[in-house]
Amino acid sequence: MNWNAVFFTNSVLLGVGLAMDAFSVSLANGLNDSKMKARRVCGIAGVFAGFQALMPMLGWICVHTILQYFQAFEKLIPWIALILLAYIGGKMLLEGIKNEEEAEEVKKLSFGALMVQGVATSIDALSVGFTIAEYNCIMALVCALIIAVVTFFICVAGLEIGKKFGTKLSNKASILGGVILIVIGLEIFITSFF
Repeated sequence: MNWNAVFFTNSVLLGVGLAMDAFSVSLANGLNDSKMKARRVCGIAGVFAGFQALMPMLGWICVHTILQYFQAFEKLIPWIALILLAYIGGKMLLEGIKNEEEAEEVKKLSFGALMVQGVATSIDALSVGFTIAEYNCIMALVCALIIAVVTFFICVAGLEIGKKFGTKLSNKASILGGVILIVIGLEIFITSFF
């Protein structure tokens, strides 16, 4: 592969495709915290972007070093994503129902939950390492960085949209966010078989 417009276009399109799950989760996070500050928005988007850059690079490394071990793990990716997103989504759903009954203030997204979301939404990006296997190390790194930048901006948009609608939805935002995460987990799981 050469450094040309096709390389950059493919990298941007990979970024857009991979960022859709992170966008949806960002939307749910924005719905859950309509008073989120700009610094927090950038931090959350940065975590998703970092994981979206890390996973393809790990996949690329696997292709070039431990391919036979990665192929066995690849079958588990949909299961891991489903379990992680169903757990987080279920927890948000239950908290939303509980908070609706108690009319409490919405809880902020914890660091641990954010890390789990980052892994869950980017774990399918490991397989992108196979699609960029013909790239040399520098090209693979540039591709991963482009994916990260695209993901960052898409996640910021998701968080801002979620914040705007979260104010209008009030207590139902946590319930909706939980349902969105569960649906994303199911979508990743189901599409992996087709």
